[in-house]
Amino acid sequence: MKHGKKIHKLKRNASQRKALLSNLAGQLIEHGRIRTTLAKAKALRPVAEKLVTLAKRDDVHTRRQAVSYLRQKDIVQKLFTEIAPAAKDRQGGYCRIIKLGFRTSDAAPMALIEWVDRPELESTEIVDEVEVAEEEVLETPAVEATETKSVQEEVEAEEKVEEIKAIPAPAKKTTKKAAAKKTTKKAAAKKKED
Repeated sequence: MKHGKKIHKLKRNASQRKALLSNLAGQLIEHGRIRTTLAKAKALRPVAEKLVTLAKRDDVHTRRQAVSYLRQKDIVQKLFTEIAPAAKDRQGGYCRIIKLGFRTSDAAPMALIEWVDRPELESTEIVDEVEVAEEEVLETPAVEATETKSVQEEVEAEEKVEEIKAIPAPAKKTTKKAAAKKTTKKAAAKKKED
């Protein structure tokens, strides 16, 4: 029975799961937001929030605990100097999960996990401006890029066709078997005529 066990196994054994969550937490601290599967994001959120709670105490013991989990001193430094101070007034819920839809290759549900209080964004106005700008960047260049790619692909395809037409066709080589078949067919045709 699974009473009170809220662990996301992610189809991994304990050591692989710990390594995965440690790496994901380090990437989240380093980049501020990461795109991953929904299951991994849900498994990562409690780990990341516990690390922020640990970092809010900020003493030697908690730094050593964070280093023992994350294994990278520069990421621990960023956690203690940038992320924890940005979340000092918040009592929990340091991470946000945004569902992104399904991945095209295997239809896995994807999600974006990010810090609610991102250190680089100080006011809500800046957050709104950045989110609007990100949406425009995600929508506009994708359309322009596909249009330019299709035009470029058409031009390249036409050039290749012209190059292929310019190449003279090689003379056909007949093998012994092919020559023998031709002679037998000719002999059979002559017999039918006679």
